[in-house]
Amino acid sequence: MKYVTYFERLLDPDLFERILTQDGDIELSRVHRDMPESEIKAALSNIYGYHTRGGSQLVPERFRIDRDFIADCPKLLTVCTGGAGYDAINVDDCTDAGILVANQAGLNAEAVAEHAVAMMLCLTKQIAQVNMAMRRDPELDRFAFRNSDIFGKTVGIVGLGQIGMRVAEICKTAFNMEIIATHPRLTPAQAEGRGARLVDLPDLLEAADFVLVSCGLSDETRGMFGMAEFQRMKPNAYFITIGRGGIHDEDALAQALEAGELAGAGLDVWMQEPPPVDHPLLKFENVLASPHIAAVTDESARKAMTGAAEQWRQIFKGEFPPRCVNPAVWPKFAERFESVMGFPVQERNTG
Repeated sequence: MKYVTYFERLLDPDLFERILTQDGDIELSRVHRDMPESEIKAALSNIYGYHTRGGSQLVPERFRIDRDFIADCPKLLTVCTGGAGYDAINVDDCTDAGILVANQAGLNAEAVAEHAVAMMLCLTKQIAQVNMAMRRDPELDRFAFRNSDIFGKTVGIVGLGQIGMRVAEICKTAFNMEIIATHPRLTPAQAEGRGARLVDLPDLLEAADFVLVSCGLSDETRGMFGMAEFQRMKPNAYFITIGRGGIHDEDALAQALEAGELAGAGLDVWMQEPPPVDHPLLKFENVLASPHIAAVTDESARKAMTGAAEQWRQIFKGEFPPRCVNPAVWPKFAERFESVMGFPVQERNTG
């Protein structure tokens, strides 16, 4: 029996468990922040797999994956996240310990990309503002809500992964937008293959009518957007993020909006999630806010839960998973896998 535990919640627990345990050789359990420490240690002591939430804002320190957590899990072979992000996991510590890390990158790309484009449309059309104004102002002047089209404008995408690539496709196909992007590990040819022209971040900020953050949180991206970056943007540009809280400085963004240095912002991610109701950014009518729900759709949940459960079954069969975060761990993981499971991994297909 292979034991897998998950942290607190799943998007569709019944579907996940049904697929995961269908062969009768995997048992699923749950850990949560209110458990006594003795019960947490007991639950972790026997697990082969740990399924967690990826965002560090959503995971208490006790349940983030690092050397101390790994020490409580002598049989742990793999850690998976429920979405694309994995900033609640110290990947280097896992790699050093021979633990494979995987995520569900791409399975929520459609939902998140649609949310980003919806924010672009809602901001430029002032849909949220006029909706509320109609409910409070019987003498509404509709010409006070004159808005803009997004057709033919320029969107600058920071992080041209599967979400960014899908946004690029939607914006180009539907609105004939110019797509520019910055991504540290793509060549110009690779970016072109994903539908974008590769540029440096300063050039992107100066040219874009919409700056979209769609990268994950890491040491490389933490604090990437501060006052200098917001001031470099055009005053009629919009800042939109479906990446992670911590990539942009929330106070600096509030100051830039207060000074009229941006046209508005669409924010789905926050340092604290959900943000407090008195958060400074929530006072602006030109800020469209959502509480990290871009990926929370019925379709996305089914894809993520199905993909995650099937990937777990592949891992326990000794197959190299389709969404591995740290592929360099494979030789060391293979040794640990055979020691724990009693049979070798399958030959990895690198073709």
